[in-house]
Amino acid sequence: MPLVRIDVNEGRTPSQLGDLSKRVHDAILAEYGIPERDYFHIITEHPVGQIVAQDAGLGFERSSDVVMIQIFTQGGRAREAKQSLYAAIAARLSEIGIAGEDVFLGYVENTAEDWSFGFGRAQYVTGELAVPAQ
Repeated sequence: MPLVRIDVNEGRTPSQLGDLSKRVHDAILAEYGIPERDYFHIITEHPVGQIVAQDAGLGFERSSDVVMIQIFTQGGRAREAKQSLYAAIAARLSEIGIAGEDVFLGYVENTAEDWSFGFGRAQYVTGELAVPAQ
């Protein structure tokens, strides 16, 4: 469980999108040690012009290959763990030609009671799932 949303401009093949998703997942697996089947990704393609991603004043340009990633997960991980995850994601995406300046990441934390994996129940609260260790 984290839930990952990936937004990109149109133009990548289904295989490229799958590889992008798998590389993000592999980085999360390696850095956070979550179970392999905690794989929840939503990939959305947008027509060119619907993603606006400037540099926040850092002095670089992004290309149309920008990848915007939102990670929703339970709170409690150390700052260093998050920074290590960001670096691992950027490194894995660079292996498939996505430049570091084109990787934008937003990280959103919540609690165990904020998740339902089906059937209208909060499985971490009901005890159907063990709350992941941080």
